[in-house]
Amino acid sequence: MSDDTRSELYAELAAVGPYGTRPGHALITMVEPHPGHEYAYNRWYEDDHYYGGAMAMPWMYAGRRWVATRDLQLLRYPEKSAIAQPVTAGCYLSTYWITAGRYDDHMRWTVAINRRLNRDGRVYHDRTHVLTAFQDHEATVYRDGAAGPRDVHALDHPYTGLVLQVVESGTSEQRAALLEWLRTRHLPKRLAGSPAALVTVFRPTPLPGDRMTYVKQVEGVDTRLTLLWFLQADPRECWEHCFTGLDTAVAESGLGRVELVAPFIPTVPGTDRYVDRLR
Repeated sequence: MSDDTRSELYAELAAVGPYGTRPGHALITMVEPHPGHEYAYNRWYEDDHYYGGAMAMPWMYAGRRWVATRDLQLLRYPEKSAIAQPVTAGCYLSTYWITAGRYDDHMRWTVAINRRLNRDGRVYHDRTHVLTAFQDHEATVYRDGAAGPRDVHALDHPYTGLVLQVVESGTSEQRAALLEWLRTRHLPKRLAGSPAALVTVFRPTPLPGDRMTYVKQVEGVDTRLTLLWFLQADPRECWEHCFTGLDTAVAESGLGRVELVAPFIPTVPGTDRYVDRLR
């Protein structure tokens, strides 16, 4: 046993605290590699950062990367988005589940490990964080009720596509009403008969004050909701029928407005597939 790793503490830590399987929290991060750096960024993330900067951390137990090729980027709306300027920015999306009740523990580790990664030259800086936020799980709505994979499986199940939707309300009180409308009325209606098997709904949490300076503070902590639609079809095949008009539906509810609807397909781990189709 090596004293410098403090291995003797692991047995103590394993004996305390929540250790269920529910995805109580998430990290959702949408990033734009700088022009000319697409291949290098992808190799860094695939070969190093996905593991050393995410999956190897305590309580982050599932993850998946997604990509928006240029044709998928051009499907996004609204054109004037508070999230992405221009709305096509952010061609890579990474999503991670964190064990319920372990947010604070994970955050202490992730801040420390990112300092170490920076010190050791293992951070790729030619990129822009378009949307990066840790989030608390609020609801999951299923198309098929108790049948099919649960939200805990969503990042491991071979879904064909994902749609990221960000909705903004006016106040924290209005957000509670928006969440209830989404959970009980809007999402069940939209999911019925669609290729989307489930939708997870999260609310963003503020990043710690000692976060890395290249990641901007989260906006809309009290007013925003983030939705992930998990699809059993390529989003291009069902876009017009299933995903146009989401902004109109939310606006007509009187409870908020849509700031981003963006489709993605899964990356193929270990490869550079799709990197030549980003621009």
